[in-house]
Amino acid sequence: MNMKPKSVLRANTLAFENQALIKPTGFREYDARWWFGDHESMAGAGKAPEINLYGIQLLGASLGTLIHELGVKPQIVVGHDYRSYSLSIKQALITGLMSAGIEVMDIGLALSPTAYFAQFALDVACVAMVTASHNTNGWTGVKMGVEKPLTFGPDEMSRLKEIALSGKAINRGGGGYQKIEDMAALYMRDLAKGIKIKRKIRVVAACGNGTAGAFAPHVLSKIGVEVIPVQCELDHNFPAYNPNPEDMKMLHAMRDAVLEHKADLAVGFDGDGDRCGVVDNEGEEIFADKVGVMLARDLSAKFKNAQFVADVKSTGLYATDPVLMANGAKTDYYKTGHSYIKRRSKELGALVGFEKSGHYFFNAPIGRGYDDGILSAIAILQMLDNNPDKSMADLRRALPKTWGSPTMSPYCDDEKKYGVVDKVIAEYQKAFKDGDKLLGQSIRDVNTVNGVRVTLEDGTWGLVRASSNTPNLVVVVESPTSETNKTNMFREIETRLAKYEDVGEYDQKI
Repeated sequence: MNMKPKSVLRANTLAFENQALIKPTGFREYDARWWFGDHESMAGAGKAPEINLYGIQLLGASLGTLIHELGVKPQIVVGHDYRSYSLSIKQALITGLMSAGIEVMDIGLALSPTAYFAQFALDVACVAMVTASHNTNGWTGVKMGVEKPLTFGPDEMSRLKEIALSGKAINRGGGGYQKIEDMAALYMRDLAKGIKIKRKIRVVAACGNGTAGAFAPHVLSKIGVEVIPVQCELDHNFPAYNPNPEDMKMLHAMRDAVLEHKADLAVGFDGDGDRCGVVDNEGEEIFADKVGVMLARDLSAKFKNAQFVADVKSTGLYATDPVLMANGAKTDYYKTGHSYIKRRSKELGALVGFEKSGHYFFNAPIGRGYDDGILSAIAILQMLDNNPDKSMADLRRALPKTWGSPTMSPYCDDEKKYGVVDKVIAEYQKAFKDGDKLLGQSIRDVNTVNGVRVTLEDGTWGLVRASSNTPNLVVVVESPTSETNKTNMFREIETRLAKYEDVGEYDQKI
């Protein structure tokens, strides 16, 4: 399918039905993500589509061309998440892949980790998972990789973009199609294999009516815990809330369910099941980076001198927690993004990589290196099983006290967001160089590995970066000294960003 796509096409026109549409900004740092829907039932109805089915077909042909270019065996695992349009998008993608001479293994409705698991189960190097993850209805995308368990980074995405937008996808013979009927069952059996929770635990499993509802309750029941399912019926309209365990609306629903059912904890999963959020037995939402510290404590007691990786949005406790230090654990802070942390964890031989968003990457002997929300939930339940006299709240309280924010995302257009972040980086670097004070304190460190993370002398820090998969900036703050300093750090960033007319409304604030 060697045609150059249009970057803009109006829906409900002759041209839209006959030409490929691909907005260039959909090729992001490590995922491909576009606004597809323009339907009354979807949030943002009336917004112009950024890709159409011919565009998806061209994407598949371009991915197939890249697979051949990289010299990888031309086979690929393909799955789709539970949205009203995901199956049609997957079929268009498959058509493009086959036209480029790729043999497609279609595993049907799947979680992203189901697709990653299938790469190992079928011994297939490549994967393309049709999902918009936690994005609202109307969004679509594809998570791709050609080397298990890794997914694309900037180099692969840049080359894919070049092939697709130049119309240089190559038609080849040899493509094929095979429907794999039993992969979901194999995946669930593999997760539960050899695991039995001895302690009596009642767990709320919240799925937001997303894909995980067809997987998580079954697996958790198999390992011996009592499961209270919440919004686990599949419904692609997401009537309760958008399945995103980093969003306070979902976390509050999980809190309410824990208190109502007197559960020991709640675990919540995003739309494609690669992330896990947690609420403890007292109804307290524990942000995923803090849960990661709890897991790191538990695991570093078993695996001496354990290496971990954490993203720059995460709590500073990975570096300062006395238990981790006593256990000889080391943590490397790296770029936010599932592809980055996954790759960095493999490079360093890390036992686990942690992201504040709830992506956890367990390497051998626990996992295979990819992010799986259900495996994360199992690890959390095993941690509780290892501490039979402690509740989830007890484990939370055992951590050094810090005051942290959720991830907050002010709107900023995809074509403007990196420019805004570059200016903010320059501002903070100048302030550091000039010896300026923030909140009456000296600046201790300015980390620019991914946006800018500014740390003050008392350990209070704030992060500003560009979102990798939505038209937003990302803001996170934390203080080890007080709620006031946490809030004041956010106000400092909020005031600084307000100077830029390209920065819009926040999805949530503190």
